[in-house]
Order: sequence, then structure tokens, then C-alpha cells
Amino acid sequence: MAGIGAAGRYRDRRHAGQVLARHLTGRDWHRPLVLGLARGGVPVAAEVAAALGAPLRVAVARKIGAPGRAELALGAVTAHGPPTYDQRLLRAFHLDPAALEQECERERAEARSREARFGQHDGPRPAGRDVLLVDDGLATGATARAAIRMLRESEPRSIVLAVPVGAPDAVAALEQEADEVLCVLRPVDFSAVGQWYGSFRETTDDEILRLLADPDTGGRD
Repeated sequence: MAGIGAAGRYRDRRHAGQVLARHLTGRDWHRPLVLGLARGGVPVAAEVAAALGAPLRVAVARKIGAPGRAELALGAVTAHGPPTYDQRLLRAFHLDPAALEQECERERAEARSREARFGQHDGPRPAGRDVLLVDDGLATGATARAAIRMLRESEPRSIVLAVPVGAPDAVAALEQEADEVLCVLRPVDFSAVGQWYGSFRETTDDEILRLLADPDTGGRD
């Protein structure tokens, strides 16, 4: 299995998942369940699930973007429960959560739609299991934070957040949320997740559904 390239980048999400899996195998997991954050985290998670012989499911969290800068996550929301916000960013944009209520509800509805699309009401539940929440990288960590808080309500045995690359400050913040954070690369010059991948094409819903149907990953129970 290949390691990280000489340029310090992953070839693609599958390669990143293979590297991440090397750090997670050989440990004494209790009924592990692998959750990939939709959408980009799912191909990474599929490699981890295959290596651990664990079932693969999808975690859905939707970011709440800043006005005029939709790519910048002020916070995130899941299908259920309250949104989570980065208070520092809210202050920087002079915003109150009430001003984002409409967008929050739109994203919550989309999260519910995607959960239904990916069959999240079927299959194994997190309760009593070691849950590995996997994403393709951490920029602000907003969606991972929302997903972790949602998972806590299901009473898993533990929650491990596993990512191939992340901004050091986001990783540090999420160490206060998860039981463990495994981040392979924490570059000080981090500016975006995609810069650490040779190929960072968009993950499609069809690709996710194929991975979930694969007996080597999503077909497990």
C-alpha cells in the first residue's frame, strides 16, 4: 500500500483512505462502525471500512455558509438537533444565529433528504459501538462537530474522528468533541483540503450508493 507522495499529497480520496486505514488497523475495536461524512468523506471511509471488516454508513451534516462566501462554514446542522456555530466567525461577520435561521432550515431539510436517499434509517446503529467518523479533511471542522454532537445522542461506546489532513486549529478544537482525533497530516500552511490531493473531484450520490451496496464495505453488518 502506497504512502503519501513526495509532494505531501494524496493521489485521490481512495489513496487517502488506504493511508488512513494503516493507522487504524491492528487496534482492538469493539463492533466498529465506520461513518463517512457526505459526500467527500465516504470514499475515504470505504477504504477504512474494508480494512477493518466493518460496516459503512453515511453521516450527513450540512454547512451554513457565510453571506456572500458560501464556501466558508459559519456553522453546520444535521437532520435533527440544533445547529452548531463558530462564535468567532459569527462575531467577525457581525451576525446573530437568528439571521441564519432560514438557511439553517434549508440545510436541515437537505440533510433529511440525503439521509433518506442513503438509507440511513436502515442498518447497524451506533449504540454501544466504537464509531469511526471519517472525512476527507478538516478546514473549519464545522460539519464534523455537528456530526459528532448528533452521534453522541446515539450513545456509542466511543467516537473517533479520523481524517487524512486537517488545519491544526480545527484538529485541536475537535479534540474537545471526539474521544480521539486521528489526523495524518496537520500542515501549518493549510489553506484548503483540496490542496493536499492530486485529484479532488466531486463525489456523486451514485458513487456513494455504489459504495454502500458493495459487500466489501457497505454491505457488511
